[in-house]
Amino acid sequence: MRGVVFDGEQAEVVADLEVRDPGPGEVAVDIAAAGLCHSDMSVIDGTIPFPVPVVLGHEGAGVVAAVGHGVGHVAPGDHVALSTLANCGACADCDRGRPTMCRRAIGRPGRPFSRAGTPLFQFASNSAFVERTVVKAVQAVRIPADIPLTSAALIGCGVLTGVGAVLNRADVQRGDTVVVIGTGGIGLNVLQGARIAGASAILAVDTNPAKEAVARQFGATHFLGSADGVRDILPTGADHVFECVGSAALVRRAIELLDRRGQAILLGMPAPTAEASFLPASMFLDKSVLGCRYGSSRPQHDIALYADLYRRGGLLLDELVTATYPVEDFAKAAEDARQGRVARGVLTF
Repeated sequence: MRGVVFDGEQAEVVADLEVRDPGPGEVAVDIAAAGLCHSDMSVIDGTIPFPVPVVLGHEGAGVVAAVGHGVGHVAPGDHVALSTLANCGACADCDRGRPTMCRRAIGRPGRPFSRAGTPLFQFASNSAFVERTVVKAVQAVRIPADIPLTSAALIGCGVLTGVGAVLNRADVQRGDTVVVIGTGGIGLNVLQGARIAGASAILAVDTNPAKEAVARQFGATHFLGSADGVRDILPTGADHVFECVGSAALVRRAIELLDRRGQAILLGMPAPTAEASFLPASMFLDKSVLGCRYGSSRPQHDIALYADLYRRGGLLLDELVTATYPVEDFAKAAEDARQGRVARGVLTF
């Protein structure tokens, strides 16, 4: 079985992976497509520490191959988008509708894969860069079969995180003003989340001028090459500023751009030891800094919602897919992602 394995030194495509059968409460999925996300690259460059060897990928869609005992919401042949959230469904946070806060949903990687008898870890409870994976049943969300799987793959991370940050965490209201710093895969979804929410001004900030056209397509009303121009458009500041790069300096900048009662939402992933500084006195006009895990999403609810929005023309998915690559071309896909040549590159099987 083909897949992308990172051994701590390099990521390579191998053809001799094996995966166990699904157990009770689990689903085996034949992956059709998987988006190459910044988080995958962060494992490779060490920004996200993760045990190795590991099968990479976490943003995928495919067809159910088999289900374990007790699984009734999906069946073999169903098309599914996968979430990374292997929440337990029974703890206090899950019961309150906050599955992203489930303490069993992170930090406990399983090892359903093997290679020449050696177990391999599963990344983000998912590992979508492989022909077949096994996930918890709660992670497999049935979607209509008429949604292209290359597009549906992106719902499970980029869309849930970006659109969810706007609708669930920031709770952007109609008429609010929004600044989005960084217009990669997550930033584009923040832009369209702000558009869906009805924001009156949506400012995209990115140093790459080639990104303007796609930023405007996804909802930006203005495009700036630097955050220095934000106050020219919003003199009193913004209601919401989303930092989508993972830069400590830009975290401070996001806070500086807030209006009274404004909130800065941190989505970019800095290094674990990175520190950000800001002036505490600037916060006393009811300003907030919000962390956001996975768009504060409820995947079984939100993936179905976004699939419906896509089918009605309200959510852009096809437009996120800049290029597709056979899994054997992983190295080229990774280099294109590093160089910012793609909004989202998608591996296919």
